[in-house]
Amino acid sequence: MKAVLLVAALAAVSACGGAPAADARKPLYWRDPMHPSYTSDRPGKAPDCGMDLEPVYDEPQAAATSPAVTLGRVERGSVQRTLKTVGRVVADENRVFPVVAGCEGWITRLEPGTATGDRVRKGQPLAVVSGREYTTAERSFLYALKTAENPPPALPGDEGAPALTLLEARRFLENLGVGPAQIQELERTRQVALDVTLTAPASGVVVARGAYPRQRYDRDVELFRIADLTHVWIVADLPADDPTEAPAGARARVTPAGRAGIDAIVSGALPRFDPASRTAKLRLEADNAALTLRPDMIVDVEIVVAVPDVTSVPATAVLDAAGGKQVFVEKGVGRYEPRAVRVGRRFGDRVEIQEGLAPGETVVVSGAFLVAGEQQRRRRD
Repeated sequence: MKAVLLVAALAAVSACGGAPAADARKPLYWRDPMHPSYTSDRPGKAPDCGMDLEPVYDEPQAAATSPAVTLGRVERGSVQRTLKTVGRVVADENRVFPVVAGCEGWITRLEPGTATGDRVRKGQPLAVVSGREYTTAERSFLYALKTAENPPPALPGDEGAPALTLLEARRFLENLGVGPAQIQELERTRQVALDVTLTAPASGVVVARGAYPRQRYDRDVELFRIADLTHVWIVADLPADDPTEAPAGARARVTPAGRAGIDAIVSGALPRFDPASRTAKLRLEADNAALTLRPDMIVDVEIVVAVPDVTSVPATAVLDAAGGKQVFVEKGVGRYEPRAVRVGRRFGDRVEIQEGLAPGETVVVSGAFLVAGEQQRRRRD
């Protein structure tokens, strides 16, 4: 009978591929493999299914290599943050050219293609005007021209005076809005023209027009405003309490509604604080050769900001906990310690850690909720 039992035992061991190695660790308790909420302080059978209770150890060997739990490092260094906001397109103030009346007069005729929104080229006629001061300035120029060509005997110390007078007379005509072509014509014909043609001082787009046919205007009235829109500014709104600074030269992307984005950079100008909206007005600059961006257009703005010396972890490592945030720090193979942390800004898929972790530590990145659940269950048990 004993021989039969020995043969049966050896056969069972052989069928299983050998006897299982004994685990030298002491189990904390035993639990039902089908219903882990049922536990026991000794081995036995599960009351619901009759299966053997499985032991639970203080350091589960499978936890460190479980595909449900992945680890990551606490890092310190430069990270990138994308600031998303809106902005308004404005003309580059260095490329705005007003046509201001240098004296009072009348609009005799407006030339075609000079309405608001029309594109004009440098020297293009804008309007024909007339007035007493225009003819007076022309006569002064012709007198200075004649004097320069036939100068009177110079007195001691007056050398060069006639040439200077001609230069002043030419500059006065230019300040009144008389174009170079008409000044050359005046110089050639030596005839005063009753009508004067105002020309565009630069190529660009007419962004404002204050001139109308038969209009009488006073000195210093703006008749036209021309802007070169091949390079524009974008004034973006940033929260005044945002600690992130967008340094000069930072890359940005400006996207009008329904159109492709355009590259831009942060200007070196200091942001201007708007007390009404409690926002900082940040200036960006963009090349705009295709004139996609127009003044007063509202655009989406994304600014890529590099922030140096930030301690961060993957955002998935941070869990909500009672009273704040926490992460699980690896303390050995399969062992994790909950640690309260103070978080800061979000940088893509990483989050800033202001307090609670040191660079180089290893934390649970994926499956942290499983670790948290296991530790809660242990506390209940």
